[in-house]
Amino acid sequence: MSSGDELHARSDEGGETGVRLAAAGGIAGALAMTSCCVLPLVAFSLGASGAWIGRMGALYPYKWYFFAFAGASLAYGFWKLYRPARPACADGRCTRPLNRGVMKAALWTASGLTLLAVFFPYLSPWLIGY
Repeated sequence: MSSGDELHARSDEGGETGVRLAAAGGIAGALAMTSCCVLPLVAFSLGASGAWIGRMGALYPYKWYFFAFAGASLAYGFWKLYRPARPACADGRCTRPLNRGVMKAALWTASGLTLLAVFFPYLSPWLIGY
């Protein structure tokens, strides 16, 4: 096995891929959570229309499954992002560093979307003026 194959065969010990996947999973889970309540309102506000907007309400019973997925992804992402960093070349293998600012922004945005989706049914009467 050549040294190039050996480097390629190693796992991502820095966790950069894990943070990226967790951020993407958190954002996907947050968007899935908003698909029943917030997303149709935003789509309608931006001018989208059609029968498919009304059908998005059928996803409401799955909201808590989406919340569990988003919460687990976000928790894993925050754990990977905020744990103490290892030295850059401790094991003799240097990798391109993760842009931590972008990952922090993505995780915090997904967290905000998740909280908005959780509390939107309770806030919507107040926002609408009932």
